[in-house]
Amino acid sequence: MSPQLLTLVIQLLLLFTPAPTTVTSHYNYNYTSTSPPSQSEWRPARATFYAASDPRDKVGGACGYGDLEKAGYGQATAGLSEILFERGQICGACFELRCVEDIRWCIPGTSIIVTVTNFCAPNYGFNPDGGGHCNPPNKHFVLPIEAFEKIAIWKAGNMPVQYRRIKCRKEGGIRFTIDGSDIFISALISNVAGAGDVVAVKIKGSRTGWLPMGRNWGQNWHINANLKNQPLSFEVTTSDGLTVTSYNVAPKNWNFGQTFEGKQFES
Repeated sequence: MSPQLLTLVIQLLLLFTPAPTTVTSHYNYNYTSTSPPSQSEWRPARATFYAASDPRDKVGGACGYGDLEKAGYGQATAGLSEILFERGQICGACFELRCVEDIRWCIPGTSIIVTVTNFCAPNYGFNPDGGGHCNPPNKHFVLPIEAFEKIAIWKAGNMPVQYRRIKCRKEGGIRFTIDGSDIFISALISNVAGAGDVVAVKIKGSRTGWLPMGRNWGQNWHINANLKNQPLSFEVTTSDGLTVTSYNVAPKNWNFGQTFEGKQFES
Protein backbone atom coordinates (compact mmCIF):
# COMPACT_ATOMS: atom_id res chain seq x y z
CA MET A 1 0.00 0.00 0.00
CA SER A 2 1.40 3.39 -0.99
CA PRO A 3 2.07 6.00 1.75
CA GLN A 4 -0.62 8.28 0.28
CA LEU A 5 -3.28 5.51 0.42
CA LEU A 6 -2.28 4.53 4.00
CA THR A 7 -2.66 8.15 5.15
CA LEU A 8 -6.13 8.34 3.57
CA VAL A 9 -7.26 5.12 5.34
CA ILE A 10 -6.08 6.43 8.77
CA GLN A 11 -7.92 9.73 8.23
CA LEU A 12 -11.14 7.87 7.35
CA LEU A 13 -10.85 5.69 10.48
CA LEU A 14 -10.41 8.72 12.72
CA LEU A 15 -13.36 10.44 11.07
CA PHE A 16 -15.80 7.59 11.76
CA THR A 17 -14.55 6.50 15.21
CA PRO A 18 -17.18 7.57 17.81
CA ALA A 19 -16.07 9.93 20.54
CA PRO A 20 -15.98 8.51 24.10
CA THR A 21 -19.25 8.87 25.99
CA THR A 22 -19.44 10.33 29.52
CA VAL A 23 -22.26 9.04 31.74
CA THR A 24 -23.33 11.29 34.62
CA SER A 25 -25.13 9.82 37.60
CA HIS A 26 -28.13 11.77 38.86
CA TYR A 27 -27.95 10.10 42.30
CA ASN A 28 -26.12 11.96 45.03
CA TYR A 29 -26.46 10.02 48.25
CA ASN A 30 -24.83 11.61 51.30
CA TYR A 31 -23.65 8.35 52.84
CA THR A 32 -21.10 5.64 52.26
CA SER A 33 -21.18 1.93 52.93
CA THR A 34 -18.33 -0.52 52.65
CA SER A 35 -20.69 -3.46 52.19
CA PRO A 36 -23.55 -3.77 49.71
CA PRO A 37 -26.89 -4.38 51.43
CA SER A 38 -27.76 -7.24 49.10
CA GLN A 39 -26.11 -10.63 49.39
CA SER A 40 -22.38 -10.27 48.77
CA GLU A 41 -19.36 -12.53 48.42
CA TRP A 42 -17.89 -14.43 51.36
CA ARG A 43 -15.00 -12.68 53.11
CA PRO A 44 -12.57 -13.86 55.82
CA ALA A 45 -12.79 -12.79 59.46
CA ARG A 46 -12.56 -14.24 62.95
CA ALA A 47 -15.12 -14.68 65.72
CA THR A 48 -15.15 -15.10 69.48
CA PHE A 49 -18.02 -15.42 71.96
CA TYR A 50 -19.15 -14.07 75.31
CA ALA A 51 -21.02 -15.92 78.05
CA ALA A 52 -24.79 -15.84 78.45
CA SER A 53 -24.44 -14.10 81.82
CA ASP A 54 -22.64 -11.14 80.24
CA PRO A 55 -24.59 -7.92 80.98
CA ARG A 56 -24.04 -6.45 77.51
CA ASP A 57 -27.34 -7.97 76.33
CA LYS A 58 -29.20 -5.93 78.94
CA VAL A 59 -27.69 -2.53 78.11
CA GLY A 60 -27.98 -3.07 74.38
CA GLY A 61 -24.47 -2.07 73.40
CA ALA A 62 -23.19 0.71 71.19
CA CYS A 63 -26.17 0.73 68.82
CA GLY A 64 -28.55 1.78 71.59
CA TYR A 65 -31.19 -0.91 71.11
CA GLY A 66 -31.59 -1.47 74.84
CA ASP A 67 -32.46 -4.92 76.16
CA LEU A 68 -31.88 -7.07 73.07
CA GLU A 69 -34.35 -9.74 74.15
CA LYS A 70 -37.14 -7.22 74.67
CA ALA A 71 -36.19 -5.43 71.44
CA GLY A 72 -36.74 -8.66 69.50
CA TYR A 73 -33.12 -9.32 68.50
CA GLY A 74 -32.62 -12.21 70.92
CA GLN A 75 -29.27 -14.02 70.64
CA ALA A 76 -28.91 -13.53 66.88
CA THR A 77 -26.64 -10.51 67.35
CA ALA A 78 -23.03 -9.46 66.91
CA GLY A 79 -20.53 -6.85 68.01
CA LEU A 80 -18.15 -5.71 65.26
CA SER A 81 -14.54 -4.62 65.38
CA GLU A 82 -13.63 -1.03 64.60
CA ILE A 83 -12.83 -1.61 60.94
CA LEU A 84 -16.31 -3.08 60.34
CA PHE A 85 -18.39 -0.93 62.70
CA GLU A 86 -18.27 2.25 60.58
CA ARG A 87 -18.77 4.47 63.67
CA GLY A 88 -22.22 3.03 64.23
CA GLN A 89 -23.68 3.47 60.77
CA ILE A 90 -23.62 -0.31 60.27
CA CYS A 91 -25.95 -0.83 63.27
CA GLY A 92 -28.94 -2.91 62.21
CA ALA A 93 -27.26 -4.55 59.21
CA CYS A 94 -27.37 -8.34 58.88
CA PHE A 95 -24.56 -10.79 58.18
CA GLU A 96 -24.36 -14.50 57.56
CA LEU A 97 -21.39 -16.29 59.18
CA ARG A 98 -19.98 -19.77 58.76
CA CYS A 99 -17.05 -21.56 60.38
CA VAL A 100 -14.12 -22.47 58.12
CA GLU A 101 -10.65 -24.01 58.06
CA ASP A 102 -10.81 -26.11 61.22
CA ILE A 103 -12.47 -29.52 60.97
CA ARG A 104 -11.88 -30.13 64.70
CA TRP A 105 -14.23 -27.37 65.82
CA CYS A 106 -16.47 -26.39 62.90
CA ILE A 107 -19.98 -27.81 62.64
CA PRO A 108 -20.21 -28.75 58.93
CA GLY A 109 -22.95 -27.33 56.75
CA THR A 110 -24.08 -24.69 59.25
CA SER A 111 -24.31 -20.92 59.21
CA ILE A 112 -25.93 -18.22 61.34
CA ILE A 113 -27.56 -14.89 60.55
CA VAL A 114 -26.91 -12.05 62.99
CA THR A 115 -27.86 -8.39 63.32
CA VAL A 116 -25.22 -5.81 64.27
CA THR A 117 -26.08 -4.45 67.72
CA ASN A 118 -22.75 -3.66 69.34
CA PHE A 119 -19.15 -2.47 68.97
CA CYS A 120 -16.07 -4.46 69.93
CA ALA A 121 -13.62 -1.80 71.11
CA PRO A 122 -9.92 -2.16 70.31
CA ASN A 123 -7.50 -3.00 73.10
CA TYR A 124 -4.22 -1.32 72.27
CA GLY A 125 -2.52 -3.01 75.22
CA PHE A 126 -2.20 -5.98 72.87
CA ASN A 127 -1.13 -6.21 69.26
CA PRO A 128 -3.71 -7.39 66.69
CA ASP A 129 -2.27 -10.92 66.64
CA GLY A 130 -1.71 -11.22 70.38
CA GLY A 131 -4.99 -10.59 72.15
CA GLY A 132 -6.19 -7.41 70.46
CA HIS A 133 -8.87 -9.27 68.53
CA CYS A 134 -10.80 -6.13 67.62
CA ASN A 135 -7.79 -3.93 66.89
CA PRO A 136 -7.36 -2.58 63.34
CA PRO A 137 -6.96 -4.06 60.81
CA ASN A 138 -8.74 -7.15 62.19
CA LYS A 139 -12.22 -8.00 60.94
CA HIS A 140 -13.80 -9.55 64.00
CA PHE A 141 -17.25 -10.62 65.21
CA VAL A 142 -18.14 -11.07 68.89
CA LEU A 143 -21.14 -13.38 69.28
CA PRO A 144 -23.33 -14.62 72.13
CA ILE A 145 -22.22 -18.14 72.95
CA GLU A 146 -25.67 -19.41 71.88
CA ALA A 147 -25.03 -18.12 68.35
CA PHE A 148 -21.37 -19.20 68.28
CA GLU A 149 -22.23 -22.79 69.18
CA LYS A 150 -24.51 -23.10 66.16
CA ILE A 151 -21.45 -23.04 63.87
CA ALA A 152 -18.53 -24.19 66.06
CA ILE A 153 -17.62 -25.98 69.30
CA TRP A 154 -17.02 -23.43 72.06
CA LYS A 155 -13.48 -24.72 72.66
CA ALA A 156 -12.51 -23.24 69.30
CA GLY A 157 -12.05 -19.84 70.97
CA ASN A 158 -10.86 -17.30 68.38
CA MET A 159 -12.33 -19.00 65.32
CA PRO A 160 -11.71 -18.37 61.59
CA VAL A 161 -15.01 -17.61 59.87
CA GLN A 162 -16.36 -16.28 56.62
CA TYR A 163 -19.03 -13.60 56.49
CA ARG A 164 -21.23 -11.93 53.92
CA ARG A 165 -23.74 -9.10 54.00
CA ILE A 166 -27.36 -10.18 53.46
CA LYS A 167 -30.79 -8.59 53.60
CA CYS A 168 -32.48 -8.48 57.00
CA ARG A 169 -35.79 -10.23 57.57
CA LYS A 170 -37.86 -8.84 60.43
CA GLU A 171 -41.32 -9.47 61.82
CA GLY A 172 -43.67 -6.49 61.95
CA GLY A 173 -42.87 -2.92 61.02
CA ILE A 174 -40.07 -0.47 61.79
CA ARG A 175 -40.16 0.56 65.45
CA PHE A 176 -39.82 4.14 66.61
CA THR A 177 -39.05 4.63 70.31
CA ILE A 178 -39.46 8.29 71.21
CA ASP A 179 -37.50 9.81 74.07
CA GLY A 180 -36.25 13.22 75.12
CA SER A 181 -37.54 16.23 76.99
CA ASP A 182 -39.44 19.34 75.98
CA ILE A 183 -38.26 20.29 72.47
CA PHE A 184 -35.38 17.77 72.40
CA ILE A 185 -36.73 14.68 70.64
CA SER A 186 -34.81 11.44 70.25
CA ALA A 187 -36.01 8.50 68.16
CA LEU A 188 -34.49 5.03 68.31
CA ILE A 189 -35.04 3.30 64.96
CA SER A 190 -35.10 -0.49 65.29
CA ASN A 191 -36.41 -3.70 63.69
CA VAL A 192 -35.48 -2.51 60.19
CA ALA A 193 -35.69 -5.05 57.37
CA GLY A 194 -33.93 -4.93 53.99
CA ALA A 195 -30.53 -3.28 54.22
CA GLY A 196 -31.11 -2.81 57.96
CA ASP A 197 -28.70 0.08 58.51
CA VAL A 198 -30.39 3.48 58.55
CA VAL A 199 -28.50 6.41 57.02
CA ALA A 200 -31.11 9.20 57.13
CA VAL A 201 -34.28 9.98 59.09
CA LYS A 202 -36.84 12.76 58.73
CA ILE A 203 -39.71 13.57 61.08
CA LYS A 204 -42.90 15.51 60.43
CA GLY A 205 -45.60 16.91 62.67
CA SER A 206 -49.05 17.91 61.54
CA ARG A 207 -47.99 21.56 61.65
CA THR A 208 -44.51 21.20 60.11
CA GLY A 209 -42.86 20.07 56.92
CA TRP A 210 -40.31 17.26 56.82
CA LEU A 211 -37.46 17.98 59.27
CA PRO A 212 -34.13 16.10 59.00
CA MET A 213 -32.92 14.40 62.16
CA GLY A 214 -29.25 14.00 63.09
CA ARG A 215 -27.59 10.78 64.18
CA ASN A 216 -26.88 10.99 67.89
CA TRP A 217 -25.23 7.58 68.33
CA GLY A 218 -25.88 4.11 66.95
CA GLN A 219 -29.42 4.22 65.58
CA ASN A 220 -30.58 7.00 67.90
CA TRP A 221 -31.61 10.09 65.97
CA HIS A 222 -32.45 13.51 67.40
CA ILE A 223 -33.87 16.94 66.63
CA ASN A 224 -34.71 20.13 68.49
CA ALA A 225 -38.28 20.99 67.53
CA ASN A 226 -41.62 21.61 69.20
CA LEU A 227 -43.68 18.64 68.03
CA LYS A 228 -45.88 18.06 71.08
CA ASN A 229 -49.60 17.60 70.51
CA GLN A 230 -49.03 16.67 66.88
CA PRO A 231 -49.22 13.25 65.20
CA LEU A 232 -45.74 12.23 64.03
CA SER A 233 -44.67 10.80 60.69
CA PHE A 234 -41.23 9.36 59.85
CA GLU A 235 -39.22 8.94 56.67
CA VAL A 236 -36.44 6.34 56.94
CA THR A 237 -33.68 5.79 54.36
CA THR A 238 -31.31 2.82 54.43
CA SER A 239 -27.84 2.38 52.92
CA ASP A 240 -29.19 0.94 49.67
CA GLY A 241 -30.95 4.25 48.94
CA LEU A 242 -34.46 2.96 49.59
CA THR A 243 -36.92 5.03 51.64
CA VAL A 244 -40.02 4.06 53.60
CA THR A 245 -42.47 6.70 54.80
CA SER A 246 -44.76 5.98 57.74
CA TYR A 247 -47.48 8.60 58.16
CA ASN A 248 -49.05 9.43 61.54
CA VAL A 249 -47.18 6.65 63.33
CA ALA A 250 -47.50 8.38 66.70
CA PRO A 251 -50.90 9.87 67.60
CA LYS A 252 -51.44 13.44 68.68
CA ASN A 253 -51.22 12.53 72.37
CA TRP A 254 -47.88 10.66 72.16
CA ASN A 255 -45.51 10.76 75.13
CA PHE A 256 -41.79 10.23 75.69
CA GLY A 257 -40.88 6.62 76.37
CA GLN A 258 -43.45 5.16 73.99
CA THR A 259 -42.72 2.88 71.01
CA PHE A 260 -44.72 2.95 67.79
CA GLU A 261 -44.65 0.70 64.74
CA GLY A 262 -44.61 1.91 61.15
CA LYS A 263 -44.27 0.45 57.68
CA GLN A 264 -41.48 -1.93 56.72
CA PHE A 265 -38.93 -2.43 53.93
CA GLU A 266 -39.27 -5.47 51.69
CA SER A 267 -36.82 -8.25 52.47
